[in-house]
Order: sequence, then structure tokens, then C-alpha cells
Amino acid sequence: MSLRYALLAILRVGPLSGYDLQKQFSQSVGHVWHAPDSQIYPELRKMQADGLIEGEEQLRGQRGMRRVYHVTEAGDRAYQEWMASPLDYQRVRDPAHLRAAYLENTTPEAARDFLHRHIAYWESELEAFQGELDHIERMDSMMLNRRLAVIPPDEHEAAIEYKRFSYEGLAERARGEIAWARRGLALVDRLERVDAAARP
Repeated sequence: MSLRYALLAILRVGPLSGYDLQKQFSQSVGHVWHAPDSQIYPELRKMQADGLIEGEEQLRGQRGMRRVYHVTEAGDRAYQEWMASPLDYQRVRDPAHLRAAYLENTTPEAARDFLHRHIAYWESELEAFQGELDHIERMDSMMLNRRLAVIPPDEHEAAIEYKRFSYEGLAERARGEIAWARRGLALVDRLERVDAAARP
């Protein structure tokens, strides 16, 4: 259900077409809640059926049409209720840490390859999160500036600081995963030495 509230968060800033919503989703909310296009468009239809958003056809260019969505009063209430409700934490499904628990069942080379790939993935994520923090610092974040344009000036500092807080947490998580995988590489080396020393 979090996907619909992520979509509402974006649409509450202003109406968007499905295409523009998908683009803004991937550039902002997508950092904390991944969803492919194949999930976003069906969810928009469900949200419209539930009365949370309305779509209207708008002329695009000379002949084209596009459907633009905006949040209804019911959608705004649902979003506010969700924000005020306790978060429903889910048990983690973590394939990387699951695999790490059984690395004794593979070769040291395969274990190292897995850990190097883990580091590369999280270094890429860290770069993206740091990029967002840099945009916030320079005040040239498209999504943040779009939001600041429609909220009262006395709410600007809170909007900026909470966005920064969110991305700082993501960056810290990425650094933690990188450090964990590097410890794993050292562990593979140590266990390989122990195994070699135990051989006759």
C-alpha cells in the first residue's frame, strides 16, 4: 500500500500526467520506494477507482491528448491519515545477507565475487544519494523546488531539512553495507588461510 501514498505525496505538489509522474517518481521517491512502470500505472487506476485521485484529459500539442492526475479531497485526507498513523514495519527480505549466511557452501573466489559486487552496487547507490544531498545543498533539486513553490515560506526549512535527513540516512545505510562487505572480504581471506594451514 505504500506505493499509493508515495504517488499521493508527489501529486499533492501539483497535477501530473502518468508519464511525468513516473519520471518524477524514479528521480525522487524511487530512491526510497522502488516501483516499476508496470506497478505505477495499475496503481493509478486503482487510486482513481477509490476516489483518491481524478484524471482529466488535456490537449497536448496540436492533436495529442494526455491524462493528468490530481489529488482529491479524499486522497488528501487518506494521505494525512497515513502520515499520522504508526508505521507498519515488515520483516526484512534480504537476499544478500541470506547468501552471506551460507558462503561456506561456495568457493572463496565465488564469495569474493559476491562481496565485490555488493560493494559495487552500494557504491553506486551511495553516489546517487550523495548526488541528491548535493542538489539539496545547492538548492537545485527539481522535486524539492517544485514542492517549495507550493508551500508557505515558513514551512520551507522543515521541507528542506527532512529531505536532507532522509537522504543522509540512505547514505549511512549504503556506507554500512560497503563496510560490511569489506569485512566479509577480510573474513574470506582469514578462513582461507585457516583452511590452508589445516591441510596436511
